[in-house]
Amino acid sequence: MYGIDAIEVCRIEAGTVTVNYRVVDGDGRRWFAKVYRGGLEQERAAIELTAYAGRGAVPLAEVRRTLTGDVIDGRMPMSVWEFVDGETAEGGITGERWPAVGTVLGRLHRLLAEHPAAAPTLRPATGVRDIERSKRQFDELITTFRRRHQLSSFEEWAWEAALERRALLGRAEAILAELPPLTVRVLHGDLASPNLMLNGDAVAAVIDFQPPRPGFAAWEIARIGADPRTVMLGDQWIDGFGVLLDAYRDEHPAARPDDLLSALAVGCAHTLGSTFPLAEPSPVSPSLELYARARHAASLQILERLPELRERLRPGS
Repeated sequence: MYGIDAIEVCRIEAGTVTVNYRVVDGDGRRWFAKVYRGGLEQERAAIELTAYAGRGAVPLAEVRRTLTGDVIDGRMPMSVWEFVDGETAEGGITGERWPAVGTVLGRLHRLLAEHPAAAPTLRPATGVRDIERSKRQFDELITTFRRRHQLSSFEEWAWEAALERRALLGRAEAILAELPPLTVRVLHGDLASPNLMLNGDAVAAVIDFQPPRPGFAAWEIARIGADPRTVMLGDQWIDGFGVLLDAYRDEHPAARPDDLLSALAVGCAHTLGSTFPLAEPSPVSPSLELYARARHAASLQILERLPELRERLRPGS
């Protein structure tokens, strides 16, 4: 299929929609293999978006084509990528990683602004999260917990967290209503810490692109810059987020200031309205439980400090 003489294949316990493997060939070269469960046309579109970003010097893992030139083998639904040395950003962004991440994110967004799938447009910030839908989802989740005769320790905590977040949805709605119209454009689609590979202070690769769909640029900035695992390291992230925005502006001068200044508010409201991973079926993995708790705590912390944070992140402050 790929012309690779595999001598070692090890499963990697990561990924939610694919089964992933590390492959070593006879020359000692390492590869990353992703086996899909379905939706191959969407996966091909995601791979093509990856290649589009790579043409603009965004650091990536390169896909290896099959012997017939396809990016996914049709007989066994699988793609093969170069193996990237480094670690994911799940340990948090600190120090000199802030400007590095800001530069790569700004470059990525500058490139994707020209993607033919969708031109950038302005839309009301209320489109970031359908709060009425969130209310129904939280109500259903709370009712589900209430009806169960026995709850795991995670489910007991998730129930309490759901009640707390449900009570805050009015504030989330007000936050979005007060924001100016924001830019919607093609994004990476899933730019969270597990999909950002770091090597020292440098960005080694942006991985796991989604198919090209429009979304709010402010949300993608907040998702990586205010990742819960980074926020929970302490207040260093606040100045770091400002450094990220400065590097983003330098790389993407055409970015609208409203999108950058609104990013934290957008991220906070979006997260408050999300039932993930509170609604995940039990048992959840220890890593997912840690993330759930960090995500909840970080969203509450940002909510309470939002006016102060937005003022501190204003250029010239």
